[in-house]
Amino acid sequence: MSLQSQGFQRIPKPQAKFCNLAISGTSRRNEKAVGGNVMSLREKKKARREAPEGVLKFKLNACSKRGDVVEGLRLYDEARKNGVELNQHHYNVLLYLCSQNGGENVSDLRKQGFEIFQQMIIDKVPPNEATFTNAARLASAMEDPEMAFDLVKQMKGFGILPKLRSYGPPLFGFCKKGMADKAYEVDAHMIEYGVVAEEPELSALLKVSADVNNADKVYELLHRLRTSVRQATESTVGIIEDWFKCKHAAKTGKENWDVSKVKEGVARGGGGWHGQGWLGCGQWRVVRTQMDKEGVCGSCGERLACIDIDPRETENFAISLSKLALGRDVKADFIRFQDWLQRHGPFDAVVDGANLSLINQQTFSFSQLNSVVHRLHDMSPSKKLPLVILHKSRVTGGPAQSPYNTKLLERWKNSGALYVTPAGSNDDWYWLYAAVCCKCLLVTNDEMRDHLFQLLGTSFFPRWKEKHQVRLSVSRSGIALQMPPPYSIVIQESENGSWHVPTTTNDDLETPRQWLCATRPIKS
Repeated sequence: MSLQSQGFQRIPKPQAKFCNLAISGTSRRNEKAVGGNVMSLREKKKARREAPEGVLKFKLNACSKRGDVVEGLRLYDEARKNGVELNQHHYNVLLYLCSQNGGENVSDLRKQGFEIFQQMIIDKVPPNEATFTNAARLASAMEDPEMAFDLVKQMKGFGILPKLRSYGPPLFGFCKKGMADKAYEVDAHMIEYGVVAEEPELSALLKVSADVNNADKVYELLHRLRTSVRQATESTVGIIEDWFKCKHAAKTGKENWDVSKVKEGVARGGGGWHGQGWLGCGQWRVVRTQMDKEGVCGSCGERLACIDIDPRETENFAISLSKLALGRDVKADFIRFQDWLQRHGPFDAVVDGANLSLINQQTFSFSQLNSVVHRLHDMSPSKKLPLVILHKSRVTGGPAQSPYNTKLLERWKNSGALYVTPAGSNDDWYWLYAAVCCKCLLVTNDEMRDHLFQLLGTSFFPRWKEKHQVRLSVSRSGIALQMPPPYSIVIQESENGSWHVPTTTNDDLETPRQWLCATRPIKS
């Protein structure tokens, strides 16, 4: 069922000019003089809040928090009756309320939602990405993914770029209905607009591909999961497991293949995959298992690969990291650190001093930090002290003032193994940049998941972290360093056609990771 068949006209592309119109009459009224005097900023804000449009915004926001669609629609009808000028925010909240609610009158709510969307266009209120996404959710709730996709495609006419969330309604809708070809069409549209699918989208595409026995698509999507997700959640692993156990998977694959091409593919990809298609034939043996410390599968005995990182990727990562740091930290301070690192580096290891000194400690422990430094010094191929990064506040007060700790800090400083980040700086930029530039180990228990690290993207950074991060565990028997594994924790495809899929785990270092192992007999 299309938007047109519902009685709504397709939004013509020329209306894209609406995006450039100033639509808020409220703000113009608020700038008028009152009693011959120019209004202050505070008075303007108060006037906006107390204007009919401001009061409506406040009440609709409250409805949004409560999920009260009935009251929201009542406010909408009242506002139109009283001639209140609705803006983009008002309409988006109303569309959101209609798209999120169910119940007995769900079809009426969806219809009212589309009437509101159409009224927004009639009133020449410029829609944005949220407008179209909420409208697409309405279509999806009506089980009309075709309409939802049509709405996403109409965004181009308004100069609006779709986001990942914009594609969810049509993509998941088509997948739910088993319309694989239409789901692939949505996926292709995402790729065209540079929108990167994440695990939920890839998992949905994988399931619909498996359901329609599209083995080539399943193969492609496993590799996309390998590239962008690396480790799969339990729900995704369940879909993969079901595929390998199905009859069609047993019938899929080459009985004979070019071994040299497979080896070339492995070498070209850096190890862990070849990309030459399904190898082998016959029933798959599918089990849940674990890897030993060397990466040997507990089920099939195959040893997993340690996948290479292209040196150029590391160099480009260091450059992008430097740009981000210079844009968010005090520029002169970070440039000074880069110059210092050039003179004193490279190092075999970089230590996040603040993080390690507080593990299982009530107060900052220089003793614990010193134990880590000694351990790393003993392990160092060059017998060089690791670089310790500490913020200025950690070396000027508190425990740093004790005679022992003062001497310790002085010794590190004289050895060129201590860098003190200045007040107001974020030492995360410093220790991460140093480790990347030196191509060395980074010792920290920081999981590096906050906003700062999200800026680094999801492609290279997880691979780099896996190969370089050393974690610390502290117990009664002392400290222990958890070194990077000698194999890559990522979906792997072997030269003989078997697959190993790692599941995601929590941050507990003692909990062994579960893997899915899928193999089939190799004909000699």
